[in-house]
Amino acid sequence: METSAAVPKPVKGTRKKMTRMEKHNLRVGMLFISPWLIGFLIFNLYPMIASLIYSFTDFQGILVSQQVWYANYAAMLRDDRFWFAVKNTLFMVIIAVPLNLLFSLICAILLNLKVKGQSFYRVIFFLPSIVPAIAATMLWIWILKPDNGLLSTVLGWFGVQSPNWFLDPLWSKPALILMGIWGIGGTIIIYLSGLQDVSQTLLESAELDGANWWNRLRNITIPMVSPITLFNLITGVIFMFQYFSQAYVFARFASVGKADLIVGRPMDSTLFYSVFLYDKFTGFRYGYASAMAWVLFIVILLCTIALLKASDRFTYYAG
Repeated sequence: METSAAVPKPVKGTRKKMTRMEKHNLRVGMLFISPWLIGFLIFNLYPMIASLIYSFTDFQGILVSQQVWYANYAAMLRDDRFWFAVKNTLFMVIIAVPLNLLFSLICAILLNLKVKGQSFYRVIFFLPSIVPAIAATMLWIWILKPDNGLLSTVLGWFGVQSPNWFLDPLWSKPALILMGIWGIGGTIIIYLSGLQDVSQTLLESAELDGANWWNRLRNITIPMVSPITLFNLITGVIFMFQYFSQAYVFARFASVGKADLIVGRPMDSTLFYSVFLYDKFTGFRYGYASAMAWVLFIVILLCTIALLKASDRFTYYAG
């Protein structure tokens, strides 16, 4: 009986030399990814490093910047408008994100039913999500006009007076949430893809065992799409922390019908974190704005990690 030859163990600390073909493939690969790599270094990595450096200075664009160390970060803690922006942003994260997920799941479940014209309904619900944010916001400004808007006209037919969405700080954020719910088509499509993977055999077995529609939904469908919920939750939280376009257009055009330099109206109720950051940036306070950007980055990173850590409690993976 022959014994197999012992395979020599590699000497510790030695590295396998690349063959000529491997070196050629490496050069070709680097050549193909060089446009992306150059773009990443110039437009992503360099601005990130520069903003980190500027966050410790009083850089204002034209004047020579001086190092102020943590003064920008300390100034944020003393800024009342900064904390107002944080409060408004947290309101959207805590209220708007769950509402978007809830309505997206409900719409996806309804659009998953086998009914006549199913494809047509899916297209109708998806179309608002491809409308540019600026155009959609201008459309909703016209709809929500308290005097002659579409919504106020419809409510007037039933004797209900429309609230002043533009001048009442209690209604400005609900108006933005309503706009967001109107454009949840992308989230609905993602939920629909998850619903397609729910085991029909499992649902039919539960139905034969006497489980009604609600029990099948609560104990089978929702747990099976929990990874989709986690994905939509994380992306929704990240989006809301960076919420900008709709709030900026709403504040600048809604009240007077023309663009001006006032942001956060009415009464700073739409002054979100990114809006306040942009306001500081356009005010040539680049050091302060850079510090805000890095605080936002760290907060989003920590929230994402926390959600991923907590996901083990409510996320079910079939594998």
